[in-house]
Amino acid sequence: QVQLVESGGDSVQAGGSLRLSCVVSGYTDSNYCMAWFRQAPGKEREGVAAIDSDGTTSYADSVKGRFTISKDNAKNTLYLLMNSLTPEDTAMYYCAAALVTPLRWELMIEPDFGLWGQGTQVTVSS
Repeated sequence: QVQLVESGGDSVQAGGSLRLSCVVSGYTDSNYCMAWFRQAPGKEREGVAAIDSDGTTSYADSVKGRFTISKDNAKNTLYLLMNSLTPEDTAMYYCAAALVTPLRWELMIEPDFGLWGQGTQVTVSS
């Protein structure tokens, strides 16, 4: 059974940084697409960043230049380094995986990702 477990969420002040981690267990093949999504209170869940099996990345416009997604295949771990955080980044952050890479994976379409973690909360205060 494949499981995704996120960690690293915290409360920080604006301008600060956080690194989220997502450990994938129960699946040894590293050739899958992964992404980070987030959902703020009262808003729909949105794609933040994605990474393909070959390391190609995609970012939402709102986080370009501030967030970096990366993957350590040896550790089966996905990361999201978040810099220059603002209160608008406050949300529950979810790790997601697609064992078969979606045709337009870079668009981060939620139904394309079949595996999800339980989420980790990020709160940014002004």
